[in-house]
Amino acid sequence: MADMSHHHTAPSHTSAAPAVIRHCDVAVIGGSAAGLATALQLGRQRRSMIVVDSGEPRNAPAAHMHSFLGRDGTDPAELLATGRTEVRRYGGEVLSGRAVRVAGDGELFVVELAEGTSVVARRIVVATGLVDDLPEVEGLADHWGGAVIHCPFCHGYEARDQRLVQLVAHPMGLHVTPLLRQLSARLTVLVADGVEVDESEIPTLVSAGVDVRLATTAHRVLTGADGRLTGIGLIDGSTIGADAILINPRFSPRAEPFTGLGLRPSPHPTGMGEVIEADAMGATAIDGVYAVGSVTDPSQQVLQAAAHGGRVGGAVAMSLAAEDVRTAARLSGSVADWDHRYSGDPLWSGNPNGSLVAEVTGLPVGRALDVGAGEGGDALWLAEQGWEVTASDISSRALDRIRVEAERRDLTVTCEPADANAWEPFTQRSAQGGFDLVSAAYASIPRTPDLRGVHNVLDAVAPGGSLVILGHDLDAMRDPQHGHRPFDPDAYLHIDDFVTAIKATAGWTIEVDDKRPRPPGSAGAAHHADDRVLRARRAS
Repeated sequence: MADMSHHHTAPSHTSAAPAVIRHCDVAVIGGSAAGLATALQLGRQRRSMIVVDSGEPRNAPAAHMHSFLGRDGTDPAELLATGRTEVRRYGGEVLSGRAVRVAGDGELFVVELAEGTSVVARRIVVATGLVDDLPEVEGLADHWGGAVIHCPFCHGYEARDQRLVQLVAHPMGLHVTPLLRQLSARLTVLVADGVEVDESEIPTLVSAGVDVRLATTAHRVLTGADGRLTGIGLIDGSTIGADAILINPRFSPRAEPFTGLGLRPSPHPTGMGEVIEADAMGATAIDGVYAVGSVTDPSQQVLQAAAHGGRVGGAVAMSLAAEDVRTAARLSGSVADWDHRYSGDPLWSGNPNGSLVAEVTGLPVGRALDVGAGEGGDALWLAEQGWEVTASDISSRALDRIRVEAERRDLTVTCEPADANAWEPFTQRSAQGGFDLVSAAYASIPRTPDLRGVHNVLDAVAPGGSLVILGHDLDAMRDPQHGHRPFDPDAYLHIDDFVTAIKATAGWTIEVDDKRPRPPGSAGAAHHADDRVLRARRAS
């Protein structure tokens, strides 16, 4: 992972912002258990990935998930929240959005989101899951995921010993009936009119105490005054008491965005729906496109889907690594992402950030390092004040712009391509005394579990030197009213990470830690008008 500058100084033009195009190694379309497990595996292999999550997990109506060792009974939403946090710990981004089209572009893929963002990736992982098509029974959907279930393994135990009714609307429906008979002695099986089941199975079930009724179609769900399910009303007007209902819904994959690639669903052997076909390692018929989770196998519970994601994530990582070895390259999706951003017109005005000017003015001039320098507004201003400046950035295109502008102004600025999570260009300099000032204005440094980027930045400050960090007001960035964001702020280091590390490290003093309005002339949308400012000093 890498240091990615996000220098929000004043823009050089006022025209409408173009659609954002992001670059990464892998785009994972779908952010449930399978997709997040895939992303976690990739993040641990230092691959940049963007998860696009429309927020529609198949098990969303359920309050609990089961048979997940170590997490049995957990709220599915809690598992996903934990999974997102774990993915972000490795710099992986989870974007709220909906993929509407995925197209090939040479050896790359382009994912178009309904919200206007596009994601360019070397590999695609389809983790969009399935949609269940419930039988047309009035009121059934109101209890879906509660008293109406579809999997004996997922929620059958919670219906044990209750009045359990199975609605069979498909020839394969009786396949799970023996499981239900083990869960409850009060089991009624209703085979809908026109459904051809293997009638040779029925005498065995009846002999085992199962009430099987053929050509009986449910019409509506009955509820009590408290809203709880009490029974089933049949189309002939009769009723059957019930506390829980099991159905076998038809299913279909969310595959529409991928049809342009030629990736189309295939019939599932049960005849109950369609799936995306993939081999044992998740590879589909389209080179570079993988599929994971229930979109490939409707029988997967959450545990199996997560395990499948880990396996497929490993296969995708192996594919990328083998390709990079053949080309003797160590490609970074993060580098491609920021090189693309700096490939067009200048993004910012070139003015220094007002908060940085305020915090640095009055400090004794010496050696300065600007981390994530971007187009160099701050680095060039520091050089004008007499500082001996090194500008670092992951993007060589950004550094090229700084060189050109420094030459135009007759300034000396040393430009160093640098990954703040590796920090190789500065290891020796830090050992030789470090920098009197280390600044980082909105530098987007991907998160790592050990917060390596934080410690690398702190280590670069010389004894007696100062650290100045500027960041966005994260509460404003996370505000749901702003909807889709093309970047995930929680995948990157926050100022609080620096504050925590400084407080835990001897010899540091925090001199400023506050939130303030962005100074006049600085850029940013209205809802990002406040900045977080940190200034700290290292003891001599």
